[in-house]
Amino acid sequence: MEFTRREFLQSSFLAGGCLFLAPLSSPAETMKRKDWQPGYAKLEKEGKLTQRLKQARAIFERCELCPRKCGVNRLKGEKGFCQAPARVVIYSAHPHFGEEEPITGQHGSGTIFISNCNLRCIFCQNWPIAHEGRGREVSDEEFAGRMLDLQRIGCHNINIVTPTHVMPNILAAIQIACRKGLCLPLFYNTSGYERVEILKILDGIVDIYKPDMKYSDGSLAEKYSSGARDYPEVARKAILEMHRQVGVLKSDENGFAVRGLLIRHLVMPNRIAGTEQFVKWASENLPKNTYVNIMAQYRVEYKAYEYPELARGITVEEFLEAMEWAKKYGLINLDSKSLAIKKIYDRRGSG
Repeated sequence: MEFTRREFLQSSFLAGGCLFLAPLSSPAETMKRKDWQPGYAKLEKEGKLTQRLKQARAIFERCELCPRKCGVNRLKGEKGFCQAPARVVIYSAHPHFGEEEPITGQHGSGTIFISNCNLRCIFCQNWPIAHEGRGREVSDEEFAGRMLDLQRIGCHNINIVTPTHVMPNILAAIQIACRKGLCLPLFYNTSGYERVEILKILDGIVDIYKPDMKYSDGSLAEKYSSGARDYPEVARKAILEMHRQVGVLKSDENGFAVRGLLIRHLVMPNRIAGTEQFVKWASENLPKNTYVNIMAQYRVEYKAYEYPELARGITVEEFLEAMEWAKKYGLINLDSKSLAIKKIYDRRGSG
């Protein structure tokens, strides 16, 4: 039985709308909330957070926060590839309900969208923020205030989207907010284009990592992500370091994530994302219960219209193929929304 792309997108939307009625994709590892505290709070109590902050801030003098290693002095106003100043530029800060179920919870993820980006993909869905840098420059004190505001309204975590190029600002704001009572998990929501040396500064500070794994082929990363030919190798090493730090995803007794690794992989047209290679690598290098979200939400954005191979949405067959590969290689903790979409099409296909 064949499905139109419109039917596929409609069903994807409906599956997303009923997430709270569906169980998690696999029994998650749990820990009691009373036994948990944010990593940054522990380091602050031990007097170690200040040293990490000093180490991070020094990098701004010759910026090598990301694999592009531009070497500019951002403290003197110089700008590298990402075009970010030394102060953080924030586009928005609000509860977000589009994350994975353990992240979104009941009251939303406290999401802070950071402007500019160190990867800048030609199909970016947030291109006004990532490519054009729309937003407002704020002090670290105001950044901390946004975090506290999100905690005050009941969000389950502090979700920093596109954090790589402002890591020192994050540490400064987290310390300020921690001293004023912040006690939510710190969630590092990244493209995956990270240096292991920089991630090690975050060891014990970040509670939850969520990297993308966008490509398995460096030549495609070079073509579609501003010359980042080393992306697959760099992202794999980064993901392994993230897992070393926080392990598999753990949730509290209410099902809200407090620590661990999630990986996002966007299925793209014409197998451009290299999904089979990705799930094979994940199954061979990480625990089989690593939380993996194989996403069906690709849409034609920004400059993707200029590339015929990217200038369409994915088909039902492409998504189901990706999910079958995950099953073939033994991944057992797939995102509930992806499983719900697959279930819809399995039923229709057998009907």
